[in-house]
Amino acid sequence: MKTGLFAVALIILMIPAVCAGAGARPGGYMSGFIGATIPADSNVTTDDFVLNSTFQDRVEFDPGLNLGVTGGYDFGYLRMEGELSYKHSNMKEIVDRSDDFHFRSVDGDIAAMAFMFNSFADLHNNSIVTPYFGGGIGFATLYLGDTFGTDTRGGITTRSLLYLGDSDTVFAYQIGGGVAIALNPELSLDFGYRYFGTDTGRFGDNFDLISRLKFESHNATVGFRFRF
Repeated sequence: MKTGLFAVALIILMIPAVCAGAGARPGGYMSGFIGATIPADSNVTTDDFVLNSTFQDRVEFDPGLNLGVTGGYDFGYLRMEGELSYKHSNMKEIVDRSDDFHFRSVDGDIAAMAFMFNSFADLHNNSIVTPYFGGGIGFATLYLGDTFGTDTRGGITTRSLLYLGDSDTVFAYQIGGGVAIALNPELSLDFGYRYFGTDTGRFGDNFDLISRLKFESHNATVGFRFRF
């Protein structure tokens, strides 16, 4: 997805400008975006204090929703902003790494509400297209839903609670870039890519089932940016 996004950006850059270029102009701005999040596979460690056992799983996710808003200030060639975003994905598959067993009928999900402080460098030129790159840091509250799977090992079918639903707030970061296409002096169409990641979240404290995992995802967005 990242390769495809930048290929599109390069094609756009080869199109002759049809109006005045989007030059550097200091001022405040706001933006909103929507797109897809594609979480990376995550290794999950679960301590079961009832069985006195530790389980190591690999979780795969379906593509999900990514949306958010930003507000900041454009200094001309450098933008600094605050971002509020939400990502949500359902679990596709859970595999026990000890014996490569695939749980059946997996039912679970994960979401991330992130608060980020970003900085982006704008590569202004004589066209309506402005590439940019940068990143940010902040924190994210991860929400892990109650997760179930069907275990058929040993000839016995058992519907099991694999992870206990809970939330945890952890450090988050992101890097990426994109292109902004000026529609007029105040409004731009924005195509972006972000790689988003977090520290390890811990779910189920004060219970007998504690799970730990990191959330990492590739995110493609489209949105509008309005300059004041």
